[in-house]
Amino acid sequence: MLMNVEVESLNNHTLYNYIDQWFGTPYRMGGSTKYGIDCSSFTASLFENIYSMIIPRQAKQQFKATVRIKKQDLKEGDLVFFNTRGGISHVGVFLTNGNFVHSSSSKGVTISNLSDPYYSKRFKAAGRLVSKS
Repeated sequence: MLMNVEVESLNNHTLYNYIDQWFGTPYRMGGSTKYGIDCSSFTASLFENIYSMIIPRQAKQQFKATVRIKKQDLKEGDLVFFNTRGGISHVGVFLTNGNFVHSSSSKGVTISNLSDPYYSKRFKAAGRLVSKS
C-alpha cells in the first residue's frame, strides 16, 4: 500500500524483506547500524546484502561509480541522487512506480516518491551500477 503497488507484483522478496527489516531505523549522519544509519551507508549495505556488490560509502562516490540513465529508464536497484545540502548530498535506491527507499534525515529509513515536491525539486540524477564481473 505504501507504494501504491499490488504486493503480488513485487518479485524481489529478498529486497523487500531487507527494507522491512530496516524500515523506520533512525537517520544518523555517519551511522551504519540499526541504531542509526545515513543514506549512503544504507544504500551500500543494501547493495552488499541484496546484490552482493561492494559500492563506495559516500553518496558522491556512489554517484561517480554509476552510469547516468534517464529518469524514465529507472529500474529496480538503480540509484537516485539529490542535492539537499549542495552537490550530490543524498542517495536512495529506486524500487518501482516512482518509489525509492532511503534513509531520510526526518523519517529514517523510509520509502518516498520521486514526484514528492521535496524530492522532485532536489532530484539531480539517476545512475546504474554496472557489475564488473
